[in-house]
Amino acid sequence: MSSGKRIGILTSGGDCAGLNAVIRAVVHRAVTTYSWQVLGIEEGTHGLLDRPVRHRVLLPAHVDGNILRQGGTVLGTTNKGDPFAYPMPDGTKKDRSQEIISGCKELGLDALIGIGGDGSLAILRRLAQEGGLNLVGIPKTIDNDLGLTEVSVGYDTAVAVATEALDRLQPTAASHARVMVLEVMGRDAGHIALAAGIAGGADVILLPEIPWTVDGVANRIRQIRAQGRNFALVVVSEAATLPGGGKARQEFTDGQKRYGGIGSYIGHLIAEATGAETRVTVLGHVQRGGSPNPRDRLIASAFGVHAVDLIAHGKYDRMVAWSNRKVIDVPIADAIKAYAAVEVDGTLVRTARGLGIYVGEPVA
Repeated sequence: MSSGKRIGILTSGGDCAGLNAVIRAVVHRAVTTYSWQVLGIEEGTHGLLDRPVRHRVLLPAHVDGNILRQGGTVLGTTNKGDPFAYPMPDGTKKDRSQEIISGCKELGLDALIGIGGDGSLAILRRLAQEGGLNLVGIPKTIDNDLGLTEVSVGYDTAVAVATEALDRLQPTAASHARVMVLEVMGRDAGHIALAAGIAGGADVILLPEIPWTVDGVANRIRQIRAQGRNFALVVVSEAATLPGGGKARQEFTDGQKRYGGIGSYIGHLIAEATGAETRVTVLGHVQRGGSPNPRDRLIASAFGVHAVDLIAHGKYDRMVAWSNRKVIDVPIADAIKAYAAVEVDGTLVRTARGLGIYVGEPVA
């Protein structure tokens, strides 16, 4: 156990609830237990590109209990600008990885803690390998699709927000005899839609992993009506596949095409097939913001403490993970490789079908 270390911490990729709880845990463990110095790097890898490097010294006094309750990340983050193909003002792309590596070395870091999803951790790992940096990863993604961990920071709060949305939509649906369609996030995995749909009493859940048909959705709604109920709740993941194949995407002013619009598309199909009055709600970034729920605060705190302990024991190129009610650590490369989509015959899909929820067509 060496003393006097200087470690860096950064958040990368999209924000989510619980990031500040990770930062707080890292600072308290590193400073209070090991007497190390912690440098918070601002705006992820972008902060390492600037000269001087944008960073701040973090002390326990800076990360008291109040930060535990805050959404987002006090360090800022970025989900743009791959350092190995960085977009330049003239439209070209440039490899700026060595600038990031030299930024870490200018700070004199003995180790770096990176908080991110599979894409961010893959980039950070490549930087660490090429630059000889000591890296420890912490998984965060509301999609919960990182392998080898049962849960990532931010997922539980996102599910809670989506569930609350269903709770709030149900009375309006019943009052007006409507079908309410809720579009939730989920880049390529349907974990949020599935979990929130079950917890929120949805009648239809549409996922990227399981094909569905208009007839299947319409038949479920007709069945509900025949049973005497005047409303229905439909949850759809933004990445759910369209009946004819492909995904619903929207082009934004920055030129990027992102998932979105499938909720309105499905609402139209339902109205056309059943004659029901439909309304669509798109949660979007509401699922990322706000105060983290208790479980995200607990997971984040446990991850942050364990990440610092890994550095103390000289264990690098590892990602902390949650398994069987405890924190473990796994190789970052294995976690990235083991992508975790919804299991089409898994417990939650079987649970949903057992409750009479339409979750698409059975997969042979």
